[in-house]
Amino acid sequence: MTLWRHETRLLLRSRLALVALILMALLSAAAVAAGMAEVARQHAAIDAVAAAQAEDIGAVADYVDRTKDAGSAAYYSFHPTWDSPAPLAFAAIGMRDVAPYILRVRALGLEAQIYDGDTFNPELALPGRFDFSFVLVFLAPLFAIALFHDLKSGEREAGRARMLDAMPGGRRLWFRRAMVRFALLLGALIVPFLVGATLSGVGVGAMLLIVIVAALYLLFWIGLAALVARLGHGSTANAATLAGLWLMLVLVIPTFANVAINRAVPVGQGSEIALAQRERVHAAWEIPREETMRRFYASHPQWSDSPPLPQAFHYKWYFAFHQLGDESVADRVRAYRQGLERRAAMADNLGWVLPSVGVQALLTRLARTDLAAQLAYQDRIRAFHRDLREFSYGYMFRDRPFAKADFARAPRFGAPLNP
Repeated sequence: MTLWRHETRLLLRSRLALVALILMALLSAAAVAAGMAEVARQHAAIDAVAAAQAEDIGAVADYVDRTKDAGSAAYYSFHPTWDSPAPLAFAAIGMRDVAPYILRVRALGLEAQIYDGDTFNPELALPGRFDFSFVLVFLAPLFAIALFHDLKSGEREAGRARMLDAMPGGRRLWFRRAMVRFALLLGALIVPFLVGATLSGVGVGAMLLIVIVAALYLLFWIGLAALVARLGHGSTANAATLAGLWLMLVLVIPTFANVAINRAVPVGQGSEIALAQRERVHAAWEIPREETMRRFYASHPQWSDSPPLPQAFHYKWYFAFHQLGDESVADRVRAYRQGLERRAAMADNLGWVLPSVGVQALLTRLARTDLAAQLAYQDRIRAFHRDLREFSYGYMFRDRPFAKADFARAPRFGAPLNP
């Protein structure tokens, strides 16, 4: 233990090493704090939905109660959906930074509501929000380079390398020095994460897995530094070579791979689906109402015994062509989703070759902030919207009056349909 303590004191006497370790700890702590602040902001936004929803529904209920019109209730009522962040989300914000985690929907056509303003394409491994995953993937390798580029070349340039190699246990000396630097760097990186994870309620198993991933990622860069050192160049040349490798492996190659994947799997924008759905809905005003209802009843026979449309406007016709608008873009929605999933799968496969891509993908998966989590949220929205439509149709297509008390019977997101 005396030798290990001696190596630790020797390392900490180096101003460069001490500054690097302190800076690593500060950056990691800042990233964890920023991630926790963002998650707290998202939690607060989700918590505020309930009060706003009660106020909105109260105003709509007062208006609808005068006419008892179920169509007006369905048209004017917005219903909140939300995707609460997982405990580990603070460490890898992922797609929660670009995709909605709160969406208010109506019983009208859903696809335009989901994809309106959707302009993102999932990125492969480009810099994003400043969080723990950013520090681990993009910054930690630079600190590993700073601490290990001159591990042996520095002693060689100082004229002590041959003497140290000739000493009994020379190999163990280099191992101790490397392990001390590795342990201190890993500690500076991971201790702030462990504090944030504990405060966020992350399970012990997830924390241990992140520690192992971080350690293996640092060991990859340390091993790379050892390979470069074997070329026998000086410390400056080693640092430049490792910096070039960092640039290629962390930024350049992932960026070009992202472009290649996007070209190999062309995917449009979700806003194109929203536009197509809206065009179909707007065109329905020019189609005879009877033709619209015939098409609707063909795919929804459970409502085919509804009374005929009156001469005046009736909301069941309006909601029917909105639903037909959704069904008209169903193939495009399916293709869009499959394209996104193919891109994500190709990026995951690339992660087996590029550690930076693989680590980032693993962190977002564990934090449930990846594409799969966003698509799962959309699935929950669709299931809720289906319940909401069926509830509203039960009044509109049966010409049942809708009173203020019926608002409490409407389905709520995350809760079973009320009887």
